Amino acid sequence: MLVSARVLKWLLRFYPPLFFQRIWTVKICHDFTGITLKISKSVFNTNYNHSIFGGTIFSAADICYPVLFHQIFSNKGYSVAVWSRSAEIHFIKKITNKVVFSVNLSAEQIQEVEVQLNQSGKFIRYYPIVICNMIGEVCADLKCEVYIRDLTFTKPDSE
Repeated sequence: MLVSARVLKWLLRFYPPLFFQRIWTVKICHDFTGITLKISKSVFNTNYNHSIFGGTIFSAADICYPVLFHQIFSNKGYSVAVWSRSAEIHFIKKITNKVVFSVNLSAEQIQEVEVQLNQSGKFIRYYPIVICNMIGEVCADLKCEVYIRDLTFTKPDSE
């Protein structure tokens, strides 16, 4: 779905799986090179240790790179399928209050993906996400493996 950053922000804010886990989209850069999310603690996402469920933390991080890459390449005219293929998360410190974190893509990262899509029609890479609490302590460290496929790619004929 090709939408503006502002519309996408509001769609994600009220997307039920995120909304009921209290995952709030704070900002999406106009060119889709960055996203900022906030996770607030609530009765819907608190575990028996009085901290935020690990699944809520993972759900927030899981959407970042696929959403950004999909919008970037759709805006460039590509027809792509993008998803998190796998992920690894390490919970370092429990989160007992809200957290705000950002994911950003550089021009070099976007260019690297585009070159690979044009050469082979797909791209697979791990990207890091670090989630810190409000005083800057690292609470979760993730590696998300992003899979991107150009749906219109045709292999060049070899002669």
